[in-house]
Amino acid sequence: MPQVGMSCCAAEIFAHRAQDSARAAPRVCSARTFMRVRGSTMVEQNEQPSSDAARPFVVPCATLGFDAPWRWLRAGWRDLRRAPGLSLVFGVVIVLVSAGISYFAWRLGRFALLATLLSGFVFVAPLICVGLYCVSRGLERGRTPTLADSFVLARRVVGQAGVYAIVQGILILLWSRAGMMVGAFFPIDESNPTAVWEFLGIGSAVGAIFAGVTFAVAAFSLPMIADRDVDMITAAISSANAVLRNKAVMTLWAGLIVAITVLGFATGLLGLGVFMPWLAYSAWHGYRETLDASVWPSLE
Repeated sequence: MPQVGMSCCAAEIFAHRAQDSARAAPRVCSARTFMRVRGSTMVEQNEQPSSDAARPFVVPCATLGFDAPWRWLRAGWRDLRRAPGLSLVFGVVIVLVSAGISYFAWRLGRFALLATLLSGFVFVAPLICVGLYCVSRGLERGRTPTLADSFVLARRVVGQAGVYAIVQGILILLWSRAGMMVGAFFPIDESNPTAVWEFLGIGSAVGAIFAGVTFAVAAFSLPMIADRDVDMITAAISSANAVLRNKAVMTLWAGLIVAITVLGFATGLLGLGVFMPWLAYSAWHGYRETLDASVWPSLE
């Protein structure tokens, strides 16, 4: 009998220890879910990767055909016709800002400043048109866009848009300085036609480099941060990657933007009130067709 009792006690002790080990096992497993080894992250086989780990550094982009820019313009024009009042509000703001920049540059007698500001306007304009992306976004989702929605979106992306504005401002200042240096090293001598052509050729080449970099960064980055909870650096790199992978088509798109903008300036800036909202809507549809940012959470 004593031996039987001791055996029962031993069995009970063993059972209790087994239960304690079973309860402690999840804690050990949880503590070792992630292990850092030489800078890399080892994830347990049964553990699902986090959403951040699943996101690519560069957003996947589509291969575009030459009909894409025309398709974007048609879609943008439809949005303009569906929201004429709200588009006109933003258009008036754009015209007033453009007129103010031109007036002060003219009064100060800084013609180089005027030329720089007008040249860079086509690239800074998307920052003013952030609210217009909200219009196309709302129409795409079957909602009636309002000015309040645009202000709410602008407040949500003001930080990332500020980063964009700083980068674009630095690029434009460098562009202006480069233009002044070209004028200093290659002065125009009207009596020497060769010198004039050298100045125009070198100045155009320098301007094309800055314009290309600025356009590549700006093409899809702002529509992306207006649509997804993504940082400006990722958006800018993804935009540049999409432009580089569709060089010919995006060159056509850049040419259409320049042509429409020049037409707006030719109308005494008044045409910008219609053309810039149209281009903003078109840029939105270009972003939606080109980049697949579905991995990032949507801004609601």
